[in-house]
Amino acid sequence: KAMCSGKLQTALLVAGYFVYLLMGAAVFQALERAAEKQEKIAAAQMKEAFLQNFTHLTVAEMEQFMKNLTEAIHNGVYPVGNESQIEDSNWDFSNSFFFAGTVVSTIGYGTLRPKTAGGQIFCVFFALFGIPLNIVFLHRVGKMLSLLCKKLGIFLYEKGMRKKKIKFLTLLFFLATGILVFLCLPSLFFQITEGWSYSEGIYFAFITLSTIGFGDYVVGKQPGRNYFSYYRTLVAIWIIFGLAWIALLFNL
Repeated sequence: KAMCSGKLQTALLVAGYFVYLLMGAAVFQALERAAEKQEKIAAAQMKEAFLQNFTHLTVAEMEQFMKNLTEAIHNGVYPVGNESQIEDSNWDFSNSFFFAGTVVSTIGYGTLRPKTAGGQIFCVFFALFGIPLNIVFLHRVGKMLSLLCKKLGIFLYEKGMRKKKIKFLTLLFFLATGILVFLCLPSLFFQITEGWSYSEGIYFAFITLSTIGFGDYVVGKQPGRNYFSYYRTLVAIWIIFGLAWIALLFNL
C-alpha cells in the first residue's frame, strides 16, 4: 500500500509540476505578447525613418538612433530583414514554456524576460511558489534515480561484491552515464543544431546545468537559423532531468 501511495504521490507531483509550468507559460504569453508586438512595430518604424533620412542626419540624431537601436536589441527585438518578423513572437508557447522552466530552476539566462508591469509582478509570484516546487520535484526524481542505484547495488551484492566496492562502482556508473547523457551527447546535438563548436556546447551545457546561466549562449535564439518546432521544449526537458541528475549526484 505504501508503495502504491508513493507512486501516486510521484505521479501527482510530476503532473502538478508540468501543469504549473504550462499555466505559467500561458500567462506570460498572454501578458507579454502584445507589448512585444508594439516594440517590434516601433523598431521597424524607427528603422524606416532612419533609412529615409540617413543622408542628412545630425550627429545628435545619429547618436539617438544608435541608443534606440541598442535598446531594441537589448529587449530582444532585432530590426533586421522584412516585416514578417513582426509576426514571429519571442513569446510563442515553446519560448514561454522554456522561460517558465528557466525561472523555477533559477537558471535565468536573461535573454527573455517580462517587460510589462503585470508580467514582472506575475514573475515574482510564479518564482516564489515555483522554486520550492521545483526543488521538491527534483528531489523526488532524484529519489527515483537513487532507487535504481540501490537496485544495482543489491544486484552486485548478490554477486558477492564487497559493500565499499559497490558504493564506489555505483557512484562511478552514475557519474559516467550522467556525463555522457547530460553533457557529451547534448553538446554534440547543440553543435549540429546551433552551429557552435563542441567546446561551446560543453560550456553551454555546464553553465546551464550548474544553474549559473550567464545567457551568453542560449538555444534557439540565432536569427536566420531554422530550428525544428519542439526544439526548446526538448531542451527544457533535458534541463529538468539534468538538474535531477546533479541533485542525485550530491545525494550519493
